[in-house]
Amino acid sequence: MSARTFEDSQATRERVPLMLGLVGPSGGGKTMSALRLATGIQRITGGDIFMVDTEARRSLHYAADFKFRHVPFGAPFGPLDYLAAIEHCVRKGARVVIVDSMSHEHEGPGGVLEAHDVETKRLAALWKTSESATQMTAWAKPKAERRRMINSILQLPVSAIFCFRAKEKLKIVRGKDPQQMGFMPIAGEEFIYEMAMNCLLLPKADGVPCWDSPEIGERATMKCPKQFRHLFESGGPLSEDIGEHMARWAEGDSAPRSAGVVEMLADIALADDAGLKAIEPRFKAARPSMTKTDIDAIGSAVKQRRATLATEAKQAARASGFDPESGEVPPGEEPTTRQPGEE
Repeated sequence: MSARTFEDSQATRERVPLMLGLVGPSGGGKTMSALRLATGIQRITGGDIFMVDTEARRSLHYAADFKFRHVPFGAPFGPLDYLAAIEHCVRKGARVVIVDSMSHEHEGPGGVLEAHDVETKRLAALWKTSESATQMTAWAKPKAERRRMINSILQLPVSAIFCFRAKEKLKIVRGKDPQQMGFMPIAGEEFIYEMAMNCLLLPKADGVPCWDSPEIGERATMKCPKQFRHLFESGGPLSEDIGEHMARWAEGDSAPRSAGVVEMLADIALADDAGLKAIEPRFKAARPSMTKTDIDAIGSAVKQRRATLATEAKQAARASGFDPESGEVPPGEEPTTRQPGEE
């Protein structure tokens, strides 16, 4: 019988960062809507809005209408490149980050699909076999990098708005007519899943999200949790007021955190081992004036960051051919880890 012990307490709604997805083809109003939502969120969170721009500086078209920091981002568009761009924003004081567009991480130069193709060819040459024989195993590296990106973003103390391109898709079923799926995001399913809300902006939508569709793919893309549904009853466009309401909900039931605590959480999320040690005296000095909620949040953030650093160290060791568990260099044989394929 297990000797583990557990604790319980009265459940309270705690502060959480917002992660919002805006999905649609060109002309639906994704960039403008993202900036409007971010401006509303900023009313509650304070700090700066940062725009990570993969779209050839197109977000600068809105520089006269919105105040934001601009981060141009070109290829390669690997998951860890995206993570580095977002972490740059956090280090510079961002409280809201917009990524326009996130779709390059999936199918852009250096993105997950291209990385899979490169890894397929590399393994086929290494093992002297056909590319078809390495297709499944070749997903391991790019999928692991995407999961690291997602897990790291989830730990950052910022709200984020991700714009996803969309294209019309068909589902091919043998012996039947192709099934229309409608506009679906160009992105990995596991990343879309992490969004607190996904708005579908159809062509010429002018920022008005669609919440009803006959297309099965579009219905699967839409995500509007109960706590936000009343914000869309009027049928209007995404706005600053909607962003503010969402940010107020995300504050939870706890008292607002001080700027010092927010800054410390941001530093922990980006720290290496030496950085975590350097934060200890700051925490000890500030602890007497902190609430229990803030103390617990700092402790949890440090624990999560240490776990992340340990995992990254093991992954780096394995990538170099060293097995950190056994202390031995594994034989050069095909990995047994299998990852599901993608169309």
